[in-house]
Amino acid sequence: MHALVKGGADIIELGVPFSDPMADGPVIQRASERALKHNVSLRNVLEMVAEFRKTDASTPVVLMGYANPVERWGYESFAAAAHAAGVDGVLTVDMPPEEAEDLARIFKANQIDPIFLLAPTTPVARIQAVERLASGYAYYVSLKGVTGASHLDVSNVAERVAVIKQHLTVPVGVGFGIRDAETARAMAKFADAVVIGSRLVQEVEAGEEGLAERLTTFLSGIRAAIDTARA
Repeated sequence: MHALVKGGADIIELGVPFSDPMADGPVIQRASERALKHNVSLRNVLEMVAEFRKTDASTPVVLMGYANPVERWGYESFAAAAHAAGVDGVLTVDMPPEEAEDLARIFKANQIDPIFLLAPTTPVARIQAVERLASGYAYYVSLKGVTGASHLDVSNVAERVAVIKQHLTVPVGVGFGIRDAETARAMAKFADAVVIGSRLVQEVEAGEEGLAERLTTFLSGIRAAIDTARA
């Protein structure tokens, strides 16, 4: 996590391992399998955030995962524990806004931003529902598929984000399929944030040796591309 900040990350999305992912592609599925094999739980993830906070009190940390572990823990208890650990936001992939009023209320009461996904197929009514509940930012899934996919049409994404921004007041980050500086630069011209997940997890999968340096080096290139686009 510190290596990502050193490389230029503004926000860290920290994945919570789950046994039955529905939006994650093979790379992140394998990451969840490795974590679960070693008994990594939601409580362990919060411990990681708390450890990170000992030397970084400012970089926002968002947990990204599925509703089941939060349901099992209990909204109130989880939200209190997450806040105490230093979590700033939580994105529950399979929690639609129509079912999330209680969760969003409890998160906000604990100073945690509830973050929602939007997809190419999301209708205007659901975008408006997200607007009523969301804070922090919204995460636009740039393609019909899973994380790590490569069939990305930047012009189509730009058009869709423009429509979404007509209905949202929170910033819109774009993720899924962004794997290199060129694509990140293109996305940064219209998106408020560029989200990279699978490509970073691939570096983790490649082994621990030199991992921090590899993450910093890769992300430094992404940071420079984004800054160039916005300049």
